[in-house]
Amino acid sequence: MKTYFFTEAGVVKAVDGVDFQVGKDEAVGLVGESGSGKTVTGLSVLRIVPQPGRILDGTIEFEGEDILAKSEEEMRRVRGAKIAMTFQDPTTSLDPLYTIGNQLVEVIREHRRELSKEEALEQAMKLLETVGIAEPELRVRSYPHELSGGMKQRIAIARALASRPMLLFADEPTTNLDVTVQAQVLELLKGLRENLRMSLVMITHDMGIIAEMTQRVQVLYAGKVAEVAETHSLFRKPNHPYTEALLQAVPRIDQRKNLKVIPGNIPNLIDPPPGCRFHPRCPYAKELCLQKVPPLEATDDGHLAACHFWRELQLTGV
Repeated sequence: MKTYFFTEAGVVKAVDGVDFQVGKDEAVGLVGESGSGKTVTGLSVLRIVPQPGRILDGTIEFEGEDILAKSEEEMRRVRGAKIAMTFQDPTTSLDPLYTIGNQLVEVIREHRRELSKEEALEQAMKLLETVGIAEPELRVRSYPHELSGGMKQRIAIARALASRPMLLFADEPTTNLDVTVQAQVLELLKGLRENLRMSLVMITHDMGIIAEMTQRVQVLYAGKVAEVAETHSLFRKPNHPYTEALLQAVPRIDQRKNLKVIPGNIPNLIDPPPGCRFHPRCPYAKELCLQKVPPLEATDDGHLAACHFWRELQLTGV
């Protein structure tokens, strides 16, 4: 899949050939720094890429059907009902002018038009109970500004689950939450996935969340796939220098004086570097890395890695 943004400054290649799969009941992580293409990948699957973005190439298959071939009316029956997404900041995704009850009722009745407003409101209160919000009969009359960040995140999750989707994209669901509330939200998502037998795509830059929540992980860098592997295998032995750098940058209690960082920044995706996009920041880069784009190929331990020299490198995990 390729999703580009056509700006006045130039064409931003936000997602430039990303390919991944999610199985039934599977939890998959999309991980990488800000600007790596994680969120745009999720928006592309739901076909809600904001202007001036466009999906230029590829296919998005769900239950054997190409989502890109569907009309907008057909997509309205897919979004929410079959595939849903919780957005990074619930403060901006919840409408400040409407009560929580109104916002949940709207979503419920969109996919279950036979329900009256009263019946949909009952469903909304049950949803709030499901996501662990006390006194739902009071909260449905509340406005977003009256709630804490953790409660708003739970309500955003409740809204996404209103029609029991088969696949949920959770985009940085713990952003701006304190550590205790983060743990509660992650435990909630884990329990909902198991109880509803739902597939989950966890979009995050936090390798700790990846370790706790996913079975398989897809590492993205500058709009391309760097590595794909089962989560436990990736942490034990990464095959791509960028994955190793992400793992080494995780703060550790026993190395407080030696916090490691990845030098440099994500490249400008209007004019990305030639060859491997990670080569300007890679300590192992050679001349070939500057000249040729590395293919995403299978490694000896079952990973997929886009690195010319994965065989020679002795990379370390955690």
